[in-house]
Amino acid sequence: MCAGGLPVANKTHATDVVLAALEIQQFMQTLLLNKKLKNKDVFEIRIGVHTGTVVAGIVGVKKFAYDIWGDTVNIASRMESSGESGKVNISGSTYELVKDKFKCIHRGKIHAKNKGEIDMYFVSSDLSES
Repeated sequence: MCAGGLPVANKTHATDVVLAALEIQQFMQTLLLNKKLKNKDVFEIRIGVHTGTVVAGIVGVKKFAYDIWGDTVNIASRMESSGESGKVNISGSTYELVKDKFKCIHRGKIHAKNKGEIDMYFVSSDLSES
């Protein structure tokens, strides 16, 4: 899990996170191809992104960790679990912030466990690469 715009809020957090997701996606595609060529075991990933408010803070008594929680974290998890291997799946709220920067394919309203129907999009590319 990662978060953009923390601990200092910024206006580019959604774009930054989607760019990072696409970079991870490309890295994993290259790794997958190289492992297949060597007949090695492979694994694939799903990436989910959602934008919203979170609660952040330090947790722990003996070992401290910075953590985030809240509904945004839960919906981001649903974006990942509702996605497909090798793809970047974003929510409607993220799409509204990045639609002018990325090519996205609307998947429709997809049922997300304990969240109901959520607009989801696969990000296919960065528009600057066109």
